[in-house]
This record gives sequence, structure tokens and C-alpha cells, in this order.
Amino acid sequence: MGNSKKQIGFFEKYLSLWVAICIAVGIGIGHLAGDSIQVLSNMEIYKVNIPVAVLIWMMIYPMMLQVDFSSIRNVGKRPKGLILTLIVNWLIKPFTMAFFAWIFFSKLYSAFISPEQAGEYIAGAILLGAAPCTAMVFVWSYLTNGDPNYTLVQVSVNDLIILVAFIPIVGFLLGITNITIPYDTLVASIIVFVVVPLLAGYFTHKVLVKRKGEEWFKNTFLPKFKPVSIIALLLTLVLLFAFQGNIIVNNPLIIVLVAIPLVIQTYFIFFIAWFGGRKLKLPHAICSPAAMIGASNFFELAVAVAIALFGLQSPAAMVTVVGVLVEVPVMLSLVKLANKWKY
Repeated sequence: MGNSKKQIGFFEKYLSLWVAICIAVGIGIGHLAGDSIQVLSNMEIYKVNIPVAVLIWMMIYPMMLQVDFSSIRNVGKRPKGLILTLIVNWLIKPFTMAFFAWIFFSKLYSAFISPEQAGEYIAGAILLGAAPCTAMVFVWSYLTNGDPNYTLVQVSVNDLIILVAFIPIVGFLLGITNITIPYDTLVASIIVFVVVPLLAGYFTHKVLVKRKGEEWFKNTFLPKFKPVSIIALLLTLVLLFAFQGNIIVNNPLIIVLVAIPLVIQTYFIFFIAWFGGRKLKLPHAICSPAAMIGASNFFELAVAVAIALFGLQSPAAMVTVVGVLVEVPVMLSLVKLANKWKY
């Protein structure tokens, strides 16, 4: 019965509904505000939009509070699950995402999308594919009876690898698609949206656990931050769609076209990680979160970098936002599958 009692939180469960509402509100605001919305768009330093940066920081910092680097000491005890996660996330996922995006946006959609636009859509998909999930994985792991401590190790190691691997992989894959990469903006994005919140989260965790204890930190402090993260995400979406509104109103089919390769990639990566885990004889409690981390994305980082590199109104930013839209229903279907295939 243990599994049937497990419930996803109300807010997370209906995330796709909130996202859809924010899309509608954003498009409405964009339509009513017209050109005056550009005032917000122009508020930027070094190509990083300030209102969006503040919101994304509010999204990412609460996640980084959950990262416990002391858990990494136990990595050597059961390395197989971690090795699977790292191979899938860093040696397979970014490249299959780039491949599916290229097939769909450059070839299959060539009648609907110009080659210049296709390049930016592919770039948005690459940013999603190069950022493995760090927060929602805890929800997916919980729902499939995953080992919470091992999931924490997998996420913590991934966060550290993002620091060194994200820029070279994105740079390499964007280079293949002939997109000029402003490396200064890419590096600035990683510092602002990963390094600073990671350090802030680490020191907050350290200081508060020392003062109040682990129990208080986990059960009292962390839950207070959960709504902050989701509200910031939803406000970011309203802003994004206020800028993207005209594009969507003129071409409503675009959201469906963008969603198709993202959904295919998600299932593809899940199956690779799942059957890889079975082959390695991993216990279900480790195999399931490993497959979930690979399948889902750190969309907050992808959204932030897409906006910094290509702008709020870009097709690249649009792809990362559609990634948010499809993430929850697709991942819930994979949770059902993982529970059905429990071994």
C-alpha cells in the first residue's frame, strides 16, 4: 500500500494548468500593453534582463538549499547508479536532444520555420538537454519510492558537474549549429544562476543547520521556500509570454510543434536510463530516480540562459518555456510506468 498513499503536492500536480493560465495571462498582457512592454525588456545589464534574473534567482536559490555536499562522501559505496546517471546526463542526453531538435526543426518543419528560426529553436532545445534536473527529481523520486539519500547524491554531483560541463557542451553543440556563442554571456549566466545560488544555498544550509539543527532546517525552513520557487517560476512565464504573445497569436501551432521533439526526447532518455539500470542490476530505488534525472530538465537554468543569450522574444526562450509546459504531465506518466514496472 506504501506506493498508493504517495501524493504529489497540489501545486506541483497542477503545474501544467498554472503554466497554461500564465501563458494566457502573459499573452493578454502583451497584447494590451503593446510596445510599452519594451520598457521591461530593455532593463538589462550585460544582456541579462534584470526582472527575469531576479525571478530566476528566486527559483534557483530554494533548490540549491536542498543540495547537501556532505552526502557526496558516500559516493564510493554504491557507484553504479551514479555512473549511469552521469553517462546518460552528460554523454548521451545533450547530443540526442540536439539530434532530435535538428531532425524536427531543420528538416521536418522546414515548411513552417525559416532556417534562421530553426537555428534558434535548436539552440533552445540544446540548452534544455544540457541541463539535467535538480529540483523536481526529489518529487519524482519520492513518488516512485526512490532512495532519497541516493537521489540527493545524484543531484549534488550533477550540480557540481553543471559548473564545469554545461558551458563546453553548450558551446560545442551550438557551434555545430553555426550559432555564434557570446561566451562572456554564457559564463556570466552560469555564475549568476548556478555558482552564486549554489554558494548561497551551501552557506545558508551550513549556518542554519549549525544553529537550529538538521530537523528544523528540513521540516520548518525548507517548506517555507517551496512557494517562493513556484511563484517566481509562474511570474517568469507571465513575463516571457507577454513578450512572446504576438508570435503565438500569429502561429498558435508553434507550441505543439516545439513540444513534439521535447516529449520524444524525454521518453527516449528515460528508456535508455531505465534499461541501462536494469542491465546493471540496480535496485528499483536507485534505478528509478536515475532514469527520472535524465528524463527531466533543469528548465530554470535553461530559461535563464536562453533569455541571456538570445533575448526574451527569441524562439530559443520559447522552446525552454514549452519544456516547462510538457515536463509535469510527461514525467507523471513516467512515474506511473516506473511504479508499474517495479521489480
